[in-house]
Amino acid sequence: MRAEKLSLIALTAAAALSLAACQGSDDDKSAAPPASSSTPAQTTPSQGGGGSDDGKTSEAPSEGAGGGSGGTGTGSGSGSGSGGRCRTADLGFTATHGMGEGILIVHLKNTGSATCTLKGFPGVDLKGKDGTVSATRSDVAPVPVEVKPGEETRFTLRYPPNTSGGSGTSFTTLIVTPPNETHSHTLPTDISVPVTEGSGQPVTVDPVGTGK
Repeated sequence: MRAEKLSLIALTAAAALSLAACQGSDDDKSAAPPASSSTPAQTTPSQGGGGSDDGKTSEAPSEGAGGGSGGTGTGSGSGSGSGGRCRTADLGFTATHGMGEGILIVHLKNTGSATCTLKGFPGVDLKGKDGTVSATRSDVAPVPVEVKPGEETRFTLRYPPNTSGGSGTSFTTLIVTPPNETHSHTLPTDISVPVTEGSGQPVTVDPVGTGK
């Protein structure tokens, strides 16, 4: 009987040790972290600076997303182009007697804001109490003349001086029409020509730009 009891106690102890060993093995397995078989996801910065789905913001500078806007300038030019015809309204008129007798110089000054061009013969009329005389054109060939703002050109009026000793015929008004214009400008003048019968020496005018 004593031998059977010892054998039973030995078996019970062996079973208890085996059970404890099994439980220890299971506890060790459960304590170890589970191995991950997948590769961690890599977050790519958003090109537009947008937020990610997990609520975290991964911003990167947006390429080419400048806030400035390019302006388009329009230029605008001057009112009248350079080299256009000189108008009467854009010219200042003065007249002076030349060095020699029978010569009147008429100055045309560009009072406009752009360069203009004069070419040809002006129309010239001499007016007095006894009537009006129109100048005839000379044989001088006309050339184009550009006149910048503030500058001037001129033309020459030639008339027979009164050397007769008499009163002659006096003109007190000079009427000038620039080439290719229909509007005239009136100037005061003091010209005396001899009284002639028939076809006397005429009053002549040179083209603009001559007589300098």
